[in-house]
Amino acid sequence: MAVERTNRDIKTLIGQIADGEIMLPEIQRGYVWRASQVAKLVESMYLGYPAGTLLLWKTDEGAETRTAAIGSGQGLPSVMPLYLLDGQQRLTSLYRVFNDHATAQIVFNIETEAFQNQSNATLRSPKWIKVYDVVGPDADPFALQMQLRSAGLSIDGSEIGRRLKALEAISQRDFHMEVLHGFSYEEVTQIFVRVNSGGRPLKTTDLAMATLSARSPGFLGELEKESARWAELGYRAVDANFLIKAITLSLSISGKRTSSVSRLTTASPESVAEGWGQVRRGLERVVPLLREQLLVPTTALTSSVTPLHPLIVFYGRLAAGAIVDPEVEKGLLYWFLAASGSNRYAGATDSALTQDVNALDSDEPVRALLANLRLDEKGFSVTARDLSGRNIQSPYIMLSYLAAAHSGAEDWWAGGPISITAEGTDKLQYSTLHPAAQLRNHANKYTSAEINELANIVFVSPQTAKNMIGNRSPAEYIREVQAEDLAAHAVPTDPRVLEADGFRDFLVARRELLAERISALLERFRPAFIDKGVASDLRAEETPRRSLMLTGFAAGSRTLLLAEAQAGTQHWVGRIDTAELDAALDAAASGLDSDVTVAGETTPLRGDEDGVTLPVGPFKLRGTVDHWRLALKDAFSDALPAADCPEAESPTWIGETEEFLLTDIGVQRA
Repeated sequence: MAVERTNRDIKTLIGQIADGEIMLPEIQRGYVWRASQVAKLVESMYLGYPAGTLLLWKTDEGAETRTAAIGSGQGLPSVMPLYLLDGQQRLTSLYRVFNDHATAQIVFNIETEAFQNQSNATLRSPKWIKVYDVVGPDADPFALQMQLRSAGLSIDGSEIGRRLKALEAISQRDFHMEVLHGFSYEEVTQIFVRVNSGGRPLKTTDLAMATLSARSPGFLGELEKESARWAELGYRAVDANFLIKAITLSLSISGKRTSSVSRLTTASPESVAEGWGQVRRGLERVVPLLREQLLVPTTALTSSVTPLHPLIVFYGRLAAGAIVDPEVEKGLLYWFLAASGSNRYAGATDSALTQDVNALDSDEPVRALLANLRLDEKGFSVTARDLSGRNIQSPYIMLSYLAAAHSGAEDWWAGGPISITAEGTDKLQYSTLHPAAQLRNHANKYTSAEINELANIVFVSPQTAKNMIGNRSPAEYIREVQAEDLAAHAVPTDPRVLEADGFRDFLVARRELLAERISALLERFRPAFIDKGVASDLRAEETPRRSLMLTGFAAGSRTLLLAEAQAGTQHWVGRIDTAELDAALDAAASGLDSDVTVAGETTPLRGDEDGVTLPVGPFKLRGTVDHWRLALKDAFSDALPAADCPEAESPTWIGETEEFLLTDIGVQRA
């Protein structure tokens, strides 16, 4: 065994990737970098900062590989390929930039020497040039320099030339390489785990995947094939990580089930194979059940896919073709709705998941599952009060959609059943009933939180939003919709609430109608052992008043994010540095922790397998990276002038903080 140390420039490395001389072993994870991270990498290369070391493996054995995310196929190598163990995100990013990949359109400001992803603003400005136009194979630096000299820039021609040469020189930057010779696949797997734990930390699912790949080459390919199969049906969240977790839950270790993926690394190959068979059997039953009985067309609709796991375990351990009592099946779907609607897995996911999977061993699994939610006697309910302040991040988005679907709601423009996503995508499609253009700058001073409230959302196609609703008030377009379809969509028809002046009364009326529709949905699946009419509201047991609002303020490119928190009788206000938060979320997506300035204090943003947490005043604000980005998008969708942002901030919060979910932003509880 030996370690060869050498250097190679970027242009050569990219050529080797294209020719298939550098490949990804199966143990590698997928490409996850965002465009902002790619821009920062190119900037570092431009500034001459250290680029880090690449770790590769050379072997005479054939190794299982995975497809590189470069947007094109790789050639057939004329020599034995090198397998990239560390440096995938960096090399893939540079390959994309140097080959004009659609998601790596990095541009350079010749005046400020800033880098970012292409936007409409940079397209319109002669100061921004695409990096590919300087480093690509067809680049013409002389013509580009002449073009920039005539653009009226604040720097002279010689400085333009210097900066272009520095940008062009990126392709000649060297990476230091360490190449492993004579190591076995299992040894390389251990090295991969150790090396990556110092960079983007390996999650337990990453460790499990690497271990399984070392033991059974090709197994990860099976996982990805299974994932692709369900993605075609709209269940894209059933990815390799989800399947690894499902296998773990399907194992029986020492007579007790556990959700800790780390236990998978010690399980026997026979146990893993048995668990994998159970997962596939479970998916064969669960996905059609949700699609056909519950009308859940896509996992994009769910705030969490974790509630799928107990269902998969339940059906997976049954023999193929086994018949399930219709009352039990109905009860399982009721539990799925309740677990999703009450954010069952938003906190300590592993402990809750273990508890629920163990409940399946009960003689009455539905009752046991509902008991874990404290719903085995009184059931689950959703009231108009629960819907107040909710937006599309809320778990009630799924309940609202399903309530409309089960009521036979149709699209107002195209006709036919409503669809939550455009075909082949995970992008939710919906429209506001009262258009934002009618409500912004209104004398009643409606907030962006009110405008974007779930009670102002209707599940219709973009064609309906454009051709029927547009910028018209409901009073104008509602006469074009059939009365029964308005009822199916839970749209109030009282003329007093259909104009912008009555928008707040509209929200009150629509919450009531939505709550009625959701209650009717829940009644369809309510188990017989729950007394009718005594459903409980879990939130009613919470006595302290709690609320959190995020408001965006902007002036040109300058943005401010204000957080206002209410905890009992105490009110707290503080600013969050949006640039630091955005960078921290990029890092969190790669598994790295960062600091963010909150109310003038350095505050840690920390990630784990369940999401990302940031202390904000009295709360530990928690959600996935996607939840965070949606929250920021909502906060700045109707940004207020920066001059209106309050200067006064509350002092650092002293005392205990409690968890507050991003999906609950804007909600007040009393």
